[in-house]
Amino acid sequence: MPVEEAAKGLDAALRATHAKRIHLAPLDLAADLPPLAFGPAKVCRLSADELRGMIDAPRLRRLYPRQEFDAERFSEFHWLIVEEVVVLEQEPEERAVPVLLMDLSQDLGRIEPHKGRFPTALEEALFFLLLAPWENWSTMPEVDWRGFRVPWVYTVDSDIFVRPNSPPSADTLSWEERVYDDGFGGTYEEERPVELQLDEVAKTELTVWDRSRWATVEQAKGSVLFETPIVHFLVHALLAEGVDELLAHITTIEAALGLRADYQKNFRVAPDRHKGMRATNRMRGRVAGLLGDRRFADQYEQLFDVRSAFLHGRAMTVISTKERVMARSLARQVVEALILATCAGPIGSREDFLDGLLDKGAPLI
Repeated sequence: MPVEEAAKGLDAALRATHAKRIHLAPLDLAADLPPLAFGPAKVCRLSADELRGMIDAPRLRRLYPRQEFDAERFSEFHWLIVEEVVVLEQEPEERAVPVLLMDLSQDLGRIEPHKGRFPTALEEALFFLLLAPWENWSTMPEVDWRGFRVPWVYTVDSDIFVRPNSPPSADTLSWEERVYDDGFGGTYEEERPVELQLDEVAKTELTVWDRSRWATVEQAKGSVLFETPIVHFLVHALLAEGVDELLAHITTIEAALGLRADYQKNFRVAPDRHKGMRATNRMRGRVAGLLGDRRFADQYEQLFDVRSAFLHGRAMTVISTKERVMARSLARQVVEALILATCAGPIGSREDFLDGLLDKGAPLI
């Protein structure tokens, strides 16, 4: 570009107070999904040229001449794309080379308990998508109840002082060789993305995950019912493997409906209307009261027993597909019911609301 134009761009970047970040997450294993748009996010396919423009392919080639962003192969996948505007609180030199200006006196080994694996804006979008009943749409739950996997996120930052990360490889996603009849007595092979097939109804039902539903969910998350890390654990369940997935779903339920007073009597509000009731039965009662049926309380108890056997080292068999899907379904339904409860009217106290659920559910268990 002309020197004058470059100088103006550099001056603007030095003076900037905000930057735009675009988080690109490939939906690995996703079958044919309808395009969606909600809040700052969208789910869609992108052409190779659109991907190159979004990640600024010429700049990446200059920075990483030996690593290629394979836009042609990436264009065969669906993408979750989330945009956010962030405040630039650090000086340009700190954003450019953060390691040189790091405060080494701080506790570098500290753990931020609620920090997710991915940027917060992207995990909020994943939480919204996880409210859909993927486990009901899955045609092969024994393979996976999910409709997609998110192996990584690539972030594009408009701040020119932030060095882009190296381009990811398309080989990190799931591919398979497919053999086709060429119509002349021979065959030819083609590499295609692996897909988790969903019931046809998913294409229709997914369309209601739109801007209106996003607004409802965002309003609910501002309620006292979402003071606990419900979002964190539901998203963690998507990203976890094996028994950690089950534990994350059970913890989602406990974050949604559990109280400190269940285990510490001195935190209970007098009068205790369910004196002598064990913590597990209090949870069972709230699950039944929230979802209106004892069978959900029995499901929770079954899952809690599996969780306890694992944590306490008791003898246990394998965790079945039925239990795995049950945990996912129950966690989703509990979270969805809390969202609907916030739509019914203002909730002054989380403790009062959960005590009310226990009043309602105790007779059912």
